[in-house]
Amino acid sequence: MSQEDLTPDVRTTPGMGTSADAARRSRPAPPARPSGGAVALALLLALIAIVGVSYVAWRQWQLLHINAQALRTTATLEERVNSMEHQLSGTANQGNLLLQRLNDAEQVNRSLREELLSQDQRMRDLEEAVGKLSEKTLSGQDAMRLDEAESLLRMGAERYSLFHDARGAAQAFALAGQTLAGVNDNAFKGVQQNIDAEHEALVKSQPADPQQALDSVAQLRTELPNLPLKPLDEPVAPEGSSVWARIKHALYGVIQIKRDNGAPVDIADARIARELVALDLAQTQAALLAWDDEAGSAALKRADAGLAVQFDAQSSAVQQTRQRIAALLAQLKPAAPVRLGAALAELRNLRAVHALKPNSENAVAPSNGAKP
Repeated sequence: MSQEDLTPDVRTTPGMGTSADAARRSRPAPPARPSGGAVALALLLALIAIVGVSYVAWRQWQLLHINAQALRTTATLEERVNSMEHQLSGTANQGNLLLQRLNDAEQVNRSLREELLSQDQRMRDLEEAVGKLSEKTLSGQDAMRLDEAESLLRMGAERYSLFHDARGAAQAFALAGQTLAGVNDNAFKGVQQNIDAEHEALVKSQPADPQQALDSVAQLRTELPNLPLKPLDEPVAPEGSSVWARIKHALYGVIQIKRDNGAPVDIADARIARELVALDLAQTQAALLAWDDEAGSAALKRADAGLAVQFDAQSSAVQQTRQRIAALLAQLKPAAPVRLGAALAELRNLRAVHALKPNSENAVAPSNGAKP
């Protein structure tokens, strides 16, 4: 609706006076009656205005609520940021402390590394000094062992040469081999093999236990006085019927031989026979004590011959005695002599060569330009 519809329809007529117009104008116009459409439109506009105001109010309230929540969230975030900044500042301080500690640790490690290097150098110097000292000690020990081995070889050879003591010489060679085995030089392995070979030869050539042989001879001397002699009435072998036999038989009845002291022939012969056999057994003992198997065997043979001639061959005691003498002769059978001295000569040659080595090295070193 426009303003023209709401105003009353006042039309001017021509010819009317101005007074009437003024009167009409001075009188108020009667109110216009609204129509139904206008009311509805007014209500609609009012409703729209109310809805708009409500919407604006709701939006304003929502904005206020959102702003309050955003403020709270911002405050919370600000607090968290502040705490994070505080933590970061603390972490930065800790990082600085750690960095400082790392720097200090690096300096300490550097100093420790330098000390370790110096300790390593000192340890190397100490090891070198100990190595030189050990070399000197080993060289001194080797020299002492070589001297001992040479002395044992020389004593064993002299004992075998003078006393024919193969057992004692074998023991000396065994000790020399054990001593030489402790030398830390492979150059003396050949000498070790020669010593083992000579020791084996001595072991094979040594006789039976001399003490056992001495005990057997002493027992024979003890049993000798109880052995029976040949009987005086021993049957005479039949003589031939020749002329000389008849002459001898005839003269036997005329001529009789007796001792000057008047002792019977049988008693004197028995005493002499036992003393001769006992003397041979005593010589056997002396030869065994002197390690002279050859002289002992000769004395035992003479004793056995005396038993065969002067004692009763039919007696079991005499037969057992002769069997024991035969067993002793088998034990005392001289073996082939052992040739000694090869190991000792080789050991002396090697020691002489080793003694010349330092001099030759010192003589060659200046010619090469090296400092001694």
